[in-house]
Amino acid sequence: MIRFASLGSGSQGNALIVDAGGTRVLLDCGFSSREATARLARLGVVPSQLAAIVVTHEHGDHVGGVFAFARRHRLTVYLTHGTHAVATRAGTPLPECRLIDGHTPFAIGSLLVQPFPVPHDAREPVQYAFSDGVRRLGVLTDSGSITPHIVEILRACDGLVLECNHDHALLVASRYPASLKRRIGGGFGHLENEQAAALLRRIDTRRLQHVLAAHLSQENNRPELATTALALALGCSEDWIGIADQESGFDWRQLS
Repeated sequence: MIRFASLGSGSQGNALIVDAGGTRVLLDCGFSSREATARLARLGVVPSQLAAIVVTHEHGDHVGGVFAFARRHRLTVYLTHGTHAVATRAGTPLPECRLIDGHTPFAIGSLLVQPFPVPHDAREPVQYAFSDGVRRLGVLTDSGSITPHIVEILRACDGLVLECNHDHALLVASRYPASLKRRIGGGFGHLENEQAAALLRRIDTRRLQHVLAAHLSQENNRPELATTALALALGCSEDWIGIADQESGFDWRQLS
């Protein structure tokens, strides 16, 4: 059985916890140590119960709190060579780190962790799928486009946390400068609602028990736009689609 929950999701900070067979792993930590500890407490977790932190990429909303939190609680951090190189150049005091290959699975306790590369404007970004040997959770955020490899990795999941960063029309009409609009909407930026929906149409969704829309822009998206797009792709009711919001993320979901 796999459980997973979000501490918060958006441009102000991201973190996800995955629990299988007593192994609890944090995916990213864009919050301060104090804030991350408080958000974990809402989920009934204390930092000493964590086995490790796995990192997607070096942007502050994902990695800003990782190293301080890991040092304080003596956690190993798993990250790619590129992400590690950026952290090393920044002069950040690093905890114990294990460098991973973006294509090679590895185990942390009861969890099998499958990293996979994504097109994003970072040094060596990856996303992850997690498995306990029976069930599989896919996580995809911070990707500007959908590659065949992403489709292959996520083709048969029991749960999916999927970026719905922006609505195209809202982004075009927003007050953002043109350069930022191009970055967000470009092939190395963030997924738009319809891109996320298109992914769902390309994978086998018959096993899906949970789909959560994540990393929504507070400026350029609306929860109802994301849920409508994903529900249309799945042929389900809009209230079946969950939302990971910035303040409270989402509570525990279970794959059984």
